[in-house]
Amino acid sequence: MQDGVQDQAWLWGWAWGPDSTVSIVDRSPPLTFLSRPAGFGADLTDPVLGYIIPLSAFTALCQEGFDTPNATLVEWNLGCPPLCLIGENVPDINEQWIALVQRGECQFVNKVREAQRWGAKAIVVGGDDPAENGNPDVLVNMYSPGDSSDVKIAATFIKFSDYVQLQNLIAASNTSHSGLRTLSMLISSEYSPWQWYSPIVTFITILFIPSSLTFLTLLIHRIRAARAAQLDRAPVDLVHGLPWRVWTGSAWEKHEGNPDAIDAERGEGTAHHVDDDEDPAWFLSQVECIICLENFVKGDRVRVLPCKHIFHLKEVDEWLIQRKKLCPICKADVTKPANHPHPHTTVHADPATLAGLSLNPSFVASSAPATERTPLLPRPSTADS
Repeated sequence: MQDGVQDQAWLWGWAWGPDSTVSIVDRSPPLTFLSRPAGFGADLTDPVLGYIIPLSAFTALCQEGFDTPNATLVEWNLGCPPLCLIGENVPDINEQWIALVQRGECQFVNKVREAQRWGAKAIVVGGDDPAENGNPDVLVNMYSPGDSSDVKIAATFIKFSDYVQLQNLIAASNTSHSGLRTLSMLISSEYSPWQWYSPIVTFITILFIPSSLTFLTLLIHRIRAARAAQLDRAPVDLVHGLPWRVWTGSAWEKHEGNPDAIDAERGEGTAHHVDDDEDPAWFLSQVECIICLENFVKGDRVRVLPCKHIFHLKEVDEWLIQRKKLCPICKADVTKPANHPHPHTTVHADPATLAGLSLNPSFVASSAPATERTPLLPRPSTADS
């Protein structure tokens, strides 16, 4: 099983951000790479300073069954056990040095155990080539699938591009330690405040985006609903401009002006008796408010809608202004003029049309006053037959 690690996607690496840094300190200015500590081994509570040396500089994978290195794998720096010495130069176990290996072929914890066996005080693991395996060049989380209590050194992971650059710098370095090319490296757990806040900001962003979209959708819906409801209501000025009346016990008094400024009991305000000819015949038969289902009594103030239906003034005003602009009975729109033809309206027609109709017996018959015996259709005249 390669690495034995859960390779996190690029989004995971971006979301959680790097937790530490590795810096080449014998350069001016220092060259720093972002890294991520392993989930096992020693914690990077204190910086680790030492010489960085690739394990492949003095070891190679042992041949199976022998304690000699495999010549075909000398150039690989995978750090998988068991490793055998390939030269006379080897880091002093008492020196503070850091091992450098590359990801692949075995689990991370096995690489760290092998570096610890050779005396390394810490280990830096580089990523594998994205062009060969298709994995993104990001930081991953190293963990041990089993017990790793025997691991006492710190381990951290860097990206493949940083690993290649670090390898090239070591190969071109003029600094040597125990006869091996090396550089001075500092592994530190210090990171910028933005890196610390990165997971929090990401978590908030992930929650905020769908929540904001949901809020925006609800807001648009509420605005549209409010506009639609506003169109369904009658304007306040129009409602207050509708006629209103007061029942005196024997007749309706029509008033003008603000109803709140008029005391019907004391006769204050401008009032006059209503001409019954202005209202349809059924107007006076309205004795009950359909909204509250109570009969009209002396002193009640009612609002007269264009359709001539009447209701208690305050109740129907609230209905028209806050609910619907339609009459509660006939559903007539109070913002539109009512279609009540005057009883004395004269119908004007073309003289030629009237002359033609006057010669038609059926028209003459139909001009007589209608009774219960009047046929719905005119009888055919004998001249027509």
